[in-house]
Amino acid sequence: MTPNRTLLDALTGDEEIQSLLDDESQVAAMVRVEIALANAEADAGMISADDATAIAAGLANFSPDWDDLAVGMARDGVVVPALVAQMRRHIAQPDAECLHRGATSQDIVDTALMLQLARVIAVFVSRLSLLLDELEQMDTQYGARPMMAHTRMQEALPYTVSAKLATWIAPLRRHLAVLESTRRSLLVIQLGGPIGDRSSFGTHGEAVARGLAKQLDLGIAEPWQTARDLIIGFASLLGLLTGTLGKLGADVALMAQNEIAVVTIAGGGGSSSMAHKSNPVNAEVLVALARYNAGLVGTLHQAMVHENERSGAAWTLEWLTLPSILIATGGALRLARTLLGQLRVDR
Repeated sequence: MTPNRTLLDALTGDEEIQSLLDDESQVAAMVRVEIALANAEADAGMISADDATAIAAGLANFSPDWDDLAVGMARDGVVVPALVAQMRRHIAQPDAECLHRGATSQDIVDTALMLQLARVIAVFVSRLSLLLDELEQMDTQYGARPMMAHTRMQEALPYTVSAKLATWIAPLRRHLAVLESTRRSLLVIQLGGPIGDRSSFGTHGEAVARGLAKQLDLGIAEPWQTARDLIIGFASLLGLLTGTLGKLGADVALMAQNEIAVVTIAGGGGSSSMAHKSNPVNAEVLVALARYNAGLVGTLHQAMVHENERSGAAWTLEWLTLPSILIATGGALRLARTLLGQLRVDR
């Protein structure tokens, strides 16, 4: 196994999404935000152009001291103070003192998160689009075939494979539409300064915010350091998406039962004691991930409650839960496509 990966990751995880969220990616995004902030402040006249140039040059090949960052994280509850101290040691004086001018840790962490989410959402949109294409192809190939509908686990009335597929396709299309719109509504800068009103930037606050958004190709927004509804709404959407994929998985597992035999699963999971079995592993994991994400999203909703102008507790809770939701969603999209490739609809 690769470092920091477990056997369970091979079943339920997603290496690509994990790599977009790991410490290296997060710190790289934070460094990018700091450079963009310096450039925006120079354009607004808050610092000099020479200061911004020196900051960008000093951080061009920045490599953090991870042990020091870990000590700082444990001490401060956020990595930015230790990270900024390290970055300043790589920048010539007196330009180094212009780094992070007017900003607070949350500005850097939250805006870096938006850069990471931009890449994650692009992966989700691509995977979900391909999944829908594959479902449409299944509909073309198998849709006219008859099968029995079941209500409350009992035979109901005859209908078609197309009717079954429609119960998966329709909500997945809705999720894709919302996911694509989320790229515009969610991916905005966070820039508020220590108390969230941009007063630390003096008269330059609005100009710096506009410049930062332009530098990073993110949307402009009012400070939202304690208003986490966009992030939690996004996670709720992912809960709906994995829930729909869980419904797909549950249906496939039932359809693959020997007594029903509407579908067979090529290359299903084996048994250590019953060689004849082909277990619907990927379908089952889709169900598990749907239930797991539902619980995580419920926990993340607790991070809505910030005390006054910042809550370390709510912020830490968000850090604990949001990455797991993103990785589980990536895993579910990955497994759903694998499962569709295994399905054969029986005559």
